[in-house]
Amino acid sequence: MKPVLLCLHGWGGSRESFDPLREELKGTDIEIITPDLPGFGTEPEPDRPWSVDDYADWVESRMSKVEGRMLILGHSFGGRIAFKLAIRRNLKINHLFLCASAGIKYPNRFHITIGLAIAKTGNFFLSLPIINKLKAPAKKILYKALRVHDYEEASPMMKQTMIKVTGEDFKPQLSQITLPTDIFWGEDDKITPISDAHIINDLIKGSRLHTYPSVKHKVHKDKAKEIADIITSKLNI
Repeated sequence: MKPVLLCLHGWGGSRESFDPLREELKGTDIEIITPDLPGFGTEPEPDRPWSVDDYADWVESRMSKVEGRMLILGHSFGGRIAFKLAIRRNLKINHLFLCASAGIKYPNRFHITIGLAIAKTGNFFLSLPIINKLKAPAKKILYKALRVHDYEEASPMMKQTMIKVTGEDFKPQLSQITLPTDIFWGEDDKITPISDAHIINDLIKGSRLHTYPSVKHKVHKDKAKEIADIITSKLNI
């Protein structure tokens, strides 16, 4: 029976984001499943704002009948869902692969929360008569400065979903993960900084951290070959 590799994409991504990894795994005896998550790609938005638990429920409902070895790879937002699945243990997961996973919060990393709040109310301030004519370009500058591009581009439903999923801090829960885990991270990642990788590596006992210089947030694409080699080595394929 073929081992199954479930790949969960990041926020704003889709199943196509794993095309480079799929290409590198071509010819191996691995069944690769790369779904569009609800609200992304071809998958409809949820009918209410979802939490990470809701996304984990959705994945579990689709993977509950999988037999044989199951591997889960999560990139960025997909890493949040992978954390949740590993902590719950409702699915029989054999190995966890994390690529620039989101889910670590800091007391002093409040600018993102402030950024989301401003993004929600920004239309009021940017509609003031003095700067009304600069509304569109001003919004782009505002969102770029606060690093909330994904929020700007989301629909009203997905804006509320984004607030819910980013509100959960997985740091207190990661020590509950006992799965064999490999962590892949770009050393120049500005979205999920390399310090997050070390925290995750420390908290998930026995996990192995693989870092890559001059690589940013798209480590799952930029280092697809290296990640594929490690995945296959774990399966002795």
